[in-house]
Amino acid sequence: MAVASSRGRWGRRFARLGPTLLIVGVALASVVGLVVGPEETGSELSAEQVIVAGAAGLRWGDVDPERTPHLWQLAEQGAIGSASVRSAHRPTCAGDGWLTLGAGNWAAATPGPRSGPCSPLAVSIEASDGGSAHLPWQEQLVRHNQWELPWGAMPGALAGSVGCTVAVGPGAAVAAARSYGRVDRYQSMLPADRDAAGRLLANHCELVIMDLGTVAGEGAERERGAQQVDAALARLLEARPAGSLLLVAGVADTDLTPHLHVAVADGPGLSPGWLGSATTGRTGYLQLVDVAPTVLDAVERPRPEVRLAGHPISTVPDRPDDLSEAVAELVSANDEASLARPVALWFLAALTITQLVLFVAVVPLLRRPAAEVEGWSPPAWWRTVAPMSLVAAALAIPAAMTVDGVPWWRVPAAGSVFTLASLGLLAAASLLVMRSRLSRHTLGLVGGGAAVAGLAVAVDLGTGSWGQLNGVVGYLAHDGGRYVGLSDTGLGVLIAGVMLVAGCLAEQVPRGRRPLVVSVVGAVGVVLIGSPYLGAEIGGAVALAAGVAVAAALCTGGWLVARRLVWAGLVGLLVVTVVAVFDLRRPAEHRTGLGSMLSQVAEGTAGFGLQRVSQANVEAFTASPLTVLAIGAGGFLWFALLRHWGGLKRLFGIHPALRAATVGVVVAGVAGGLLVGAALTVAGAAAAVAVPLLTLASLRLRERSAQRVELARGGRVAVGRSRSEVLE
Repeated sequence: MAVASSRGRWGRRFARLGPTLLIVGVALASVVGLVVGPEETGSELSAEQVIVAGAAGLRWGDVDPERTPHLWQLAEQGAIGSASVRSAHRPTCAGDGWLTLGAGNWAAATPGPRSGPCSPLAVSIEASDGGSAHLPWQEQLVRHNQWELPWGAMPGALAGSVGCTVAVGPGAAVAAARSYGRVDRYQSMLPADRDAAGRLLANHCELVIMDLGTVAGEGAERERGAQQVDAALARLLEARPAGSLLLVAGVADTDLTPHLHVAVADGPGLSPGWLGSATTGRTGYLQLVDVAPTVLDAVERPRPEVRLAGHPISTVPDRPDDLSEAVAELVSANDEASLARPVALWFLAALTITQLVLFVAVVPLLRRPAAEVEGWSPPAWWRTVAPMSLVAAALAIPAAMTVDGVPWWRVPAAGSVFTLASLGLLAAASLLVMRSRLSRHTLGLVGGGAAVAGLAVAVDLGTGSWGQLNGVVGYLAHDGGRYVGLSDTGLGVLIAGVMLVAGCLAEQVPRGRRPLVVSVVGAVGVVLIGSPYLGAEIGGAVALAAGVAVAAALCTGGWLVARRLVWAGLVGLLVVTVVAVFDLRRPAEHRTGLGSMLSQVAEGTAGFGLQRVSQANVEAFTASPLTVLAIGAGGFLWFALLRHWGGLKRLFGIHPALRAATVGVVVAGVAGGLLVGAALTVAGAAAAVAVPLLTLASLRLRERSAQRVELARGGRVAVGRSRSEVLE
C-alpha cells in the first residue's frame, strides 16, 4: 500500500509538471529555427589603393547613357546598388554625409535638430604650403559626436586608420580629415592636366577621396548638376591608377525628402553584379557607413578602436545583363520608398480614427440589456454591418501589407490605386472570414480572423518580406533602419495572430493539454519572428516567448499566481539564454540585436546601445499614430469590454485559454515595442487586430445569450441561425 501511495504521489506530481516540461521542450526545440539557415554568398572587395568619389544628391534617376555616359559605362562593368545616406541628422545634408563617411558611423556636422532644408556645403579649410590642410572645427565636431550623440561616432576614424589620405574638394576634406583636423594631402579640385592629376592620385596613399559635386533641384537644374558630376568623374577616370578600387556613391540628400542614392564599385577582378552588405542583409542595398570598413578591409588595415557602424561591402552576381533593366529596379525602389511615406501617414491615421470611432459606435450595443428580452432589437443592417466592419478593421494592416507586394507606385495616382486595391482585398478577406464555416462559432470567428492576419505576415516573411520593404506598413530603405524581416507593425500583427490562434486552438483540447498547444503554436511564432532568415527580430522573439510563457501558465484557468509566474519567467529566460549562446557563436557581422547587445555589455560599450533604443522609443511614441490606437484600444478594453455589461469577462470565463492568449498579446506587444525601440507601435498594431475580434466575440456572445432567453420563452430563433448554433 505504501508503494502504491508513493507511485500515486509521483504520478500526480508528473501530471502537474508534465505540461511545464513539455513547454520547456518545445521552447528549446524552437531554438533550432533561430540558428539554422542557408550559407551567405558574396565576394569582398580588395585592392592596394581605394578611391572614393562622392556626390551629394546623386540618385539613379539622374543616370542614363546620354547625360552621364562615364557613370553609365562604369556601372556596366562594375557592381551597383542603392545607398542609404542615413546619418545622425534627418535629412542627411552634405556636411553630415561626408562626416559620416569619414567616421564610419552616424555623425552630424552641426549641433541641434535641423529645422529647414539643406544648405550648400560650407566648410572652413586652412591650406598649407606643403599640400596639407587643417579643419579648425574638427575637434569640436569630435566632442559633439562622441559625447552628445548616442551613436558614439568618431569623425576622422577612417583617415586615422590608414597611412595617408588624399582629399580633392571640400566635401572630401571633411571625410579625409583626421580627428584633430589634419588633412594629409589636399587639393580644391583635380588638376586639369592629366599627368599632374595622375601624380596626385598615385602618390602611394592608400585612400583617395574626391568630391564630384552636387546634384540638386529639379528638371534642367538637376540635369546640369548630373552632367557636371559625370564630367568630374571623367577626369578622375583618366587619371585613375591601374589596379585601384573605385567606389562612387551619393553621400547626402539635397532636400527635405530622403532618397536612395547611387553606389557603384569597380576594381580588379570585379564583374557586373549587385552590391550588398551585412548591415542591410539584402542584395542591392548598402549604407554610407559601409564605405569605411570596406576601405579598411580592401587595403588590409585593422579596424580602429572606436566603433564602426557598418560592414564591408560585398558583391553578388545575377544582375540583369541589360543595365537599363537593373537601373530601372533601383529607380523603382526609390520611387516606392518616397511614395510610401506620405501614404503611410494618412493610412495609419485613418486606421486609428476609424477603429476608435468604431469602438465608440459599438458601446451602445454592449451596454444595452438583452435586446430580445426588452422587446427591442437592432436594425437588420446593423447585424450585418457591425460584424463585417469589425472583421475588416482587424484585417486592414494585413491587407495593406499584401497590396505592398504589387507595384502600385508605378501607376499614375498611386495613392488612389493603393487605397482602392487595399479596400478591394480587405472586402474579399472579410467576406472569406465571415462566410466560412468557422464563423458559425464564436472562437472560430476570432481564430479565423487572427489566422488570416498572421498568415498574411508569415507568407510575406517566407517570400522575402517584399511586402514590408519600402511598404506603407513596413520600413523604408532610405531611413537606414531595416531592410529585411519584420517591421514594427508586422511584428504586432504576427504577435496578435499567433497568440489568438493559440488560445482558440487550446480551447479545443482537454484542459491538461492546453499548455502544450499554446507552446507549440507559440514556438512557430518565435521562429518566424526571431530567425535571422525570416523575421530577423530577436527582440520581438524574446517578447513573444514571454507572452507565450504567460499564456501557457494561464490557459488552464485561474490567476497568474507566484508559482505560475516563476515557471513562465524560467521558460522565457531559458529560451533567451539558449538563443544568446548560439548567437554569440556567430560572426559579429551576422549576430542579431541580442548578440550585439551582449557583446557590447561585455566590452563595456552597451551604454550607447541602450541610449539609442531609449531615444528610438521616445521618437516612436510621439510620431506613430499607432500610439494613439494602442492607448485608445486599451481604454476601450478597460472602460467598456471589461465592464460587467461589456461581455468580455463572460467570454473569458467561458474560454480561459482565450483570456490567457489576450494577456499574452498584451505582454508580448508592450515588451516587444520597448525591446525593438518602437514604444507602443507594436502594441498598437497588435491591438488593431485583437481588439476588433474580441469586440466581435463579445457582441456575438451577448446576442446568443439574448436568443437563448428567447428560446427559453418559446420564441423564434433569429433568421439565419439554427437552434444548435444559438445553444452553442
